[in-house]
Amino acid sequence: MQNNIAVKMQNITKTFGKKVIANKNVTLHIEKGEILSLLGENGSGKTTLMNMLAGIYYPDSGSIFMDNDGEGLKEVSIRSPKDAYTLGIGMIHQHFKLVDVFTATENVALGLDRSIAFNKKQIATDILAICDKYGFKVDPDKKVYNMSVSEKQTLEIVKALYRGANILILDEPTAVLTPQETDMLFDVMRNMKEDGKSIIIITHKLNEVLAISDRVSILRKGEYVGTVDTADASVQSLTEMMVGQKVTLEIDRKEPHDKKERLVVKDLTCVNKYGVTALDNISFTAYGGEILGVAGISGSGQKELLEAIAGLHETTEGSSVQYIAPDSDEKTELIGKTALQIKNMGVALSFVPEDRLGMGLVGSMGMSDNMMLRSYRKGFIFTERTGPKKLANKVKEELEVVTPSIQTPVRKLSGGNVQKVLVGREIAAQPTVLMTAYAVRGLDVNTSYTIYGLLNEQKEKGVAVIYVGEDLDVLLALSDRILVLCDGKLNGIVDARTTTKEEIGLLMTHIREEAQNNG
Repeated sequence: MQNNIAVKMQNITKTFGKKVIANKNVTLHIEKGEILSLLGENGSGKTTLMNMLAGIYYPDSGSIFMDNDGEGLKEVSIRSPKDAYTLGIGMIHQHFKLVDVFTATENVALGLDRSIAFNKKQIATDILAICDKYGFKVDPDKKVYNMSVSEKQTLEIVKALYRGANILILDEPTAVLTPQETDMLFDVMRNMKEDGKSIIIITHKLNEVLAISDRVSILRKGEYVGTVDTADASVQSLTEMMVGQKVTLEIDRKEPHDKKERLVVKDLTCVNKYGVTALDNISFTAYGGEILGVAGISGSGQKELLEAIAGLHETTEGSSVQYIAPDSDEKTELIGKTALQIKNMGVALSFVPEDRLGMGLVGSMGMSDNMMLRSYRKGFIFTERTGPKKLANKVKEELEVVTPSIQTPVRKLSGGNVQKVLVGREIAAQPTVLMTAYAVRGLDVNTSYTIYGLLNEQKEKGVAVIYVGEDLDVLLALSDRILVLCDGKLNGIVDARTTTKEEIGLLMTHIREEAQNNG
């Protein structure tokens, strides 16, 4: 066993300030030629622990041991990412560290010794050799700004391998990948494992954990809980280890009742910033008292759909989005109005965007001030702080947001806790239409089911909920109807209770000449 250990972290402790203990006496190891999944609820210290292995943070106490020469474990000091690379450790973060205007080759060359970096032809040849060995697909001459998310991620992995990484850390690698792209990534990971690479994957998707990993290590509130063989684990057992108690993993979907029209969308067409049609004549109706799921592979128009309705994206002539107020049958046209005008008209529209920090929250502000963004026009911004502070404390308590205080800048919180703040704030606005884009992305299983419960509560209150999601199993269990987009076109609206994952998958990838519309 000892000879098969690639790296061991022993009694690792890391604190931030006086109050936040990110990791406390954590001891775990990664074996050579294995895929280890690292699990835990949001804020449990997973990314912090791996950041210490990658040289981004330095532990307050504890030791790291590695076997780089086959002669046994020796203590090492990792004080920078450069130290980590020298020891053969590479980390691929959720937010890629690439220069958009550079090619793949130029990005790989960054930071290399000048004598190597200037030989771009050789670097390009080496990139193709790595791709051929593991099954990657990278065009060495392609600019990053022309790459898909999957291509950017692949480039980050190739960059780490080029620098000699034998231990790879992948932080939420499938968060923005399609099912097809995820399968391709897993095939590559298996090839790297066969080549003796050690891979650590941080993820919340338990089905993927069971599909790809050999062992699973669990953290809870910064402390090590244990490690189990994946073959002996289940979604239920892993969830209970993460949470520390029995958890019911069921979505309580009730039949819609007293459905009423809230949004009538007709011929909605949008062009993106590159001049490409992102939405092509989309028509549907969203009803109060139901959850309308939206499915589609990444880039099929989901983002533009919600932004157009919310007044955040321009539409072409002939597009129409009519809002029907709950206390009357009066229809109000939203197209042509700004988001602020829509709000001032009395339209209760909440929007949880895909880009939570870029669009949804101000990273330099704390929870309290971010809550105030929703309501500051009701009073003088410098004096009316009681309501937002009360709401911040409520969201913190009910969604178990891990933060030193409600004044701590939200950019300092983990990705999952940022998402909790955003979703909690939008639901608390008591909307009549609630649109969510990837509301549970990056959230642990327990918190995800809390969010599903909150969405169902909104449905029961007569709210029209539009839920854009990437997990088809959840879409089938949560939604009443599912609208499927394919290349910006409406490819069908199906009954979530009677359709299948296979049918939705086909609708996501193959344009139908006569799309079925049950809306």
